[in-house]
Amino acid sequence: MDFDPSLDRRVVGTARVPGAPQKTASPVPVKIIVAGGFGVGKTTTVGAISEISPLTTEAEMTMESVGVDNPNESTAKATTTVAMDFGCVTIDQTLKLYLFGTPGQTRFSFMWDDLVRGALGALVVVDTSRIDDCFPAIDYFERAGLPFVVGVNTFNGQLGYSLDEVRWALAIRDEVPIVQYDARFRGSVRDALLVVLDRALDKAMRMRSS
Repeated sequence: MDFDPSLDRRVVGTARVPGAPQKTASPVPVKIIVAGGFGVGKTTTVGAISEISPLTTEAEMTMESVGVDNPNESTAKATTTVAMDFGCVTIDQTLKLYLFGTPGQTRFSFMWDDLVRGALGALVVVDTSRIDDCFPAIDYFERAGLPFVVGVNTFNGQLGYSLDEVRWALAIRDEVPIVQYDARFRGSVRDALLVVLDRALDKAMRMRSS
C-alpha cells in the first residue's frame, strides 16, 4: 500500500498540522500620548478605555497646591496626576494602543520628553471653560512634529463652544482634526483615539512615499 502523506500529522516542511494550534502574529504596539491642562479629563480618558486596570499616579491635593493647581470650580476634583497615567487597549489582532497620560501642571513638564519618546501621535484634551490650559501641549507637539488631535471633552454632555470656535481660539491649522468626545465613555474615547491613529498613520505613509 502506498504511503499517503496527508495521513501524517507531523509537520513536513511548512505544511500545517491538522488540528494543531497555529501561531499568530502579536499585535503591533503603538504608543499614544494623552495630554492637556490640569483637570481636563486625561486620567478619566485613559481609565475609560483601558482593558487593564490603569496605572495612575494620583495624589491628594493639599493646602500647598492652592493657587498652583486649580481645577474647574464646577468639579469636585481633589487629586492630581504627579507622574503619568498608563493603560492599553487592543484595537484588533494587528494593533494594540499603549496610552500614556501626561501630568497637566507646568512644574512636571520636565517629564514630557521621556513620556513622549517613541509615541506616534497624541490626543490633546481640552476643557472649553479653561481653553488656555491646553496651549503648552499644543505648542509642544507642534515643535516636536508629533501628529496630534484636539479632543474637546464634553463635561456632562455639554459643549460650551462650537468646534469651529475652538479651532479659532486655539489658532491651529486646518489639517489638525478637532473632535468632541466624552472622557467618561469607552466608545466615545475609542472614536477619538481612532482619529489620532488615522492621523499618525497618514503621516507615516507620507514619510514613506517621500
